[in-house]
Amino acid sequence: MKRRDLIKEALLAALARPAIRAGAGVGALATLSSPLAAADLPTIRWRMASSFPKSLDTIYGGAEVLAKRVSRLTGGKFQIRIYAGGELVPALSVLDKVQDGTVECGHSAGYYYVGKNMAFAFDTALPFGLTAREQNSWMSAGNGLKLTRELFHEYNIVNFPGGNTGVQMGGWFRREIKSLADLKGLKMRIPGIGGQIMSRLGAIPQTVPGGDIYPMLERGALDATEWVGPYDDEKLSFYKVAKFYYYPGWWEGGPQLSFYVNEKKWQSLPDAYQAAFEVAAAEANARMLADYDAKNPPALLKLVKRGVQLRAFPKDIMVAARKASFEFYDEQAAKNKTFRRIYTDWKKFRDTSHQWFKVAESAYTNFLYYYRPGKRR
Repeated sequence: MKRRDLIKEALLAALARPAIRAGAGVGALATLSSPLAAADLPTIRWRMASSFPKSLDTIYGGAEVLAKRVSRLTGGKFQIRIYAGGELVPALSVLDKVQDGTVECGHSAGYYYVGKNMAFAFDTALPFGLTAREQNSWMSAGNGLKLTRELFHEYNIVNFPGGNTGVQMGGWFRREIKSLADLKGLKMRIPGIGGQIMSRLGAIPQTVPGGDIYPMLERGALDATEWVGPYDDEKLSFYKVAKFYYYPGWWEGGPQLSFYVNEKKWQSLPDAYQAAFEVAAAEANARMLADYDAKNPPALLKLVKRGVQLRAFPKDIMVAARKASFEFYDEQAAKNKTFRRIYTDWKKFRDTSHQWFKVAESAYTNFLYYYRPGKRR
């Protein structure tokens, strides 16, 4: 089946199911299938503010995928213009500007807004949380989307999963980290909940804009930094000033990016345009992870050839970080009812999912990655 036929079928299927706005669905199918009726649909132009720079082409590209697909599915009548972080609104104010209607929609990550409510982290990732596959499953087949939409509804926003980087790297370190004790006093660029957990382990977390990281590492104002993964990290040349590259990024095991739409603007859209947006967001969601899975392997090989030293985090760091993370979640659940409601479902899903993944998936991938013919085990 041709790609355009797959997209058309997906759109028709989306139109056939109940949409978020009451009464949507069946009428939209007739609208789409009738050229005359489609011609009567309004021309709509939206602005989407992204939190990301164009240099993060795979993440920023998720918004471009959505905008192009929406345009094609609506015959060019629904146009969405993308603005990179800082071009239209401050990069970390996207949620605010979508909420108040300054822009119709946004492209961001929920954990940027944990200062408003720690529960926003579930929209992206929590330390020792879900993998990309598990996050997608929880959101689309579990209760994740329902629960996070209840949270975003309080902010006049409808949220849509819009991509995932897959598990990220643990970052660049100027010196080798051999044990938990080596984290004491270490100045590391790591924002969000990951930074709070690192603080509990003795490190000194700092929030630093991307453009300032390299010079601060170079002059020793930072001892370490996390960013994304090989493909994005290589562009910033961290390997020139910090040769130890650690894994895994236990604070971002499957971080999801999201599209945010002002709720009133969403409700004003014709049914066919809502369906087009939903289908386009789903395509962007799948495409981003595929892109990273294709781009990260060759980028990692290039970094190793340049002398980068790959290191796994010592076990005592992993154990201590996991313990500190779940203690943090229990503290949040005790004082934040929204966090508690989502966390209870999230944790049950996570624990059940792990029972399956550690059986067939883990056995299969461990054999694939570590078995070497002729090597004595």
